[in-house]
Amino acid sequence: MSNRDLEWSVPVMRAGYAGRGIVYLVVAGFSLYAIWLGGEAKGTSDALAQLETTTWGGAVLLAIGLGMAAYALWRILDAVYDLEHEGDDAKGLLARTGMVVTGVLHLAVGFLAFLLLFTAKGDSGEGGGGSTIADIMAAIMKWPYGTILVAAIGAVTIGAGVYYIVKAVRQSYRRKLYANDFTRRFDPVLRVGVAAQGVVVTIIGGLILWAGLTANPQKAGGMGESFGWLSGQVYGQLLVTGICIGLLGFAVFLFVNAAYRIVPAVAGDEASSLA
Repeated sequence: MSNRDLEWSVPVMRAGYAGRGIVYLVVAGFSLYAIWLGGEAKGTSDALAQLETTTWGGAVLLAIGLGMAAYALWRILDAVYDLEHEGDDAKGLLARTGMVVTGVLHLAVGFLAFLLLFTAKGDSGEGGGGSTIADIMAAIMKWPYGTILVAAIGAVTIGAGVYYIVKAVRQSYRRKLYANDFTRRFDPVLRVGVAAQGVVVTIIGGLILWAGLTANPQKAGGMGESFGWLSGQVYGQLLVTGICIGLLGFAVFLFVNAAYRIVPAVAGDEASSLA
């Protein structure tokens, strides 16, 4: 396909990254507010459920739901049409498979947003104290070799977290952003945000791995459980606060991607990246 034939994918990409950015903005914002009031940081489900009770919550939930659907669609299109030129070798196919998996996971967040939006307040099942990830891991553990599979999922998730951290250290994310005054000025914020995301994903992977090794699905968890684990460490509240501030930086990173991300199949070889 020519560059012009693929231009339709760019608005989908922009909407997807913007929606994902709103999610992190909500989670980090509500978490920092809760910590300020002496409470605990919020996971994604809890933050979205709390958002439902605010004045503009319905509009934000709608934006999140549509954005997550757009992000899922973008990732699938990205993989199918190889919009970022990953290639057809083993490494490229692995990266493109990961795109599809990432898209499906974010579609689940969008489904949660729509569920909260279109069900009566208090009827969405939130607040029961359970973890969606723990429920999923419990179901998988019932399969043959389920605990091994859960442990493998944890190990892959840890690998994804380490990938984010390495991306922050090497600043490889700069290769997919247009170079301009804005991206240059905010690059330190972007770097901190990517690193913070890497830390959170690594902890989530560690919790899932431990759940598999101990055959206890309740050990698994998402962002809320990772905050809880951090809180139990020395200077835990300071660590959680720092990570939440970092996730605000990751929200900025996502919004910057929405505005300035390079889609190689569309931009061609003439795009000047931040790298």
